[in-house]
Amino acid sequence: MSQSTVPFPHPYLGCVAAVAAAVDGVVGANPVFLSSAAKAEVLLGLSEQVARLEGLRLAVLAAAGDVAEEHGARTAGAWLAHQARLERPEGRRLQRLAEALDQRWSVVAAALLAGEVSRAQAEAIVAALEALPGDLDPELLGRAETRLVGLAAEFGPAQLRRLGQRILDVVAPAVAEEHERRALERAERRARVRMRVRRQDLGEGLVRITADLPVLHADLLYTQLHAHASPRRDHLEQLAHVDRRDPESGERVPYATLLAQGFCSLLERLPQQAAPRHGGDAASLVVTIDHDRLAEQVGVARLGTGHAISVGEARRLACSAGILPMVLDGASQPLDVGRTKRLHTPAMRKALAVRDRECRAEGCDIPAAWTEAHHQAPWSHGGPTTVNDAVLLCSWHHHRAHDRRYDTRRLPNGDLRFHRRT
Repeated sequence: MSQSTVPFPHPYLGCVAAVAAAVDGVVGANPVFLSSAAKAEVLLGLSEQVARLEGLRLAVLAAAGDVAEEHGARTAGAWLAHQARLERPEGRRLQRLAEALDQRWSVVAAALLAGEVSRAQAEAIVAALEALPGDLDPELLGRAETRLVGLAAEFGPAQLRRLGQRILDVVAPAVAEEHERRALERAERRARVRMRVRRQDLGEGLVRITADLPVLHADLLYTQLHAHASPRRDHLEQLAHVDRRDPESGERVPYATLLAQGFCSLLERLPQQAAPRHGGDAASLVVTIDHDRLAEQVGVARLGTGHAISVGEARRLACSAGILPMVLDGASQPLDVGRTKRLHTPAMRKALAVRDRECRAEGCDIPAAWTEAHHQAPWSHGGPTTVNDAVLLCSWHHHRAHDRRYDTRRLPNGDLRFHRRT
């Protein structure tokens, strides 16, 4: 009489059954009745076991190439993502991590199975290790892996990613600097290829500019923008180049808006000599306007790009910005295309700074270095570019000087008083 054989279940199958039974046994129990200390113990204990289960899943996934082959899937991770209703990128991440732990990073794999690191920490450590030079001595790689696993007891995934970028400074300082140089050169080359600037017209006078810039140039830009938007002291709220309060509501504007205003101010002040010649001349933005409309401050002005701006904005730009105005007569023939001395010379600016010392708007104490030279007799009306005709105004008051909603009155001491029209 032959005895029937009872197949012995694989430990992994037994684990799945035991976990399922343990979860079934607790479903329905209300955790609200746990004490605070017990809740903390359960949360930490379950997190540790979740990490261990992740380690088991990844170990099986690394050996599941036959599952992918049997079901015609590209990888076992792709099959799992479909069957377990995961996002496709999640399946790819699991597959990459499973292969890396199985083939290269046994210390991380063991720590995950022991619950000493979470899956997110394991991913951060593996990413840092994979970024190390391929020709690095295997002993140094092992030391780096062990060190990062040890740091996981104190730091989360984000900190581990940052520490991983500098791990060679700890385990191999002699080669760290050379590795960093090579990594930076690679990153800079990629950035030059991948950098982009995009434009999207939003309407209502706004355009969205989206830029992917190299780190160096982004820092250069923000250094300039922060300089335009600072300082933040209350008595300098009307700092040159930015409107720190909304002229309509009087409310403080967000700092992001101040940075945008600083960006606009920076663009208006870019010297034409800094740009390459374009179309046979230095790159210039031409503003075209009818002379009568300019004199009466009615209608609109047209940019060379086809967009329109208000006459008040055109008059303001004519005072100081690197904009080339083209004034037309009634027959649309050019009367004046720029003027040799439209902008005040450096010597004139020095003389104005000595005379005015600060913004000449009544009650404003913005220093002369942060002001703009304003033509009292409008340049667009044939006003001269001289020291006697000019007055220094901060950017905020310069905008008011060209705003039709404000009256401007010259006081006996030479200051300007602005009053909102009713």
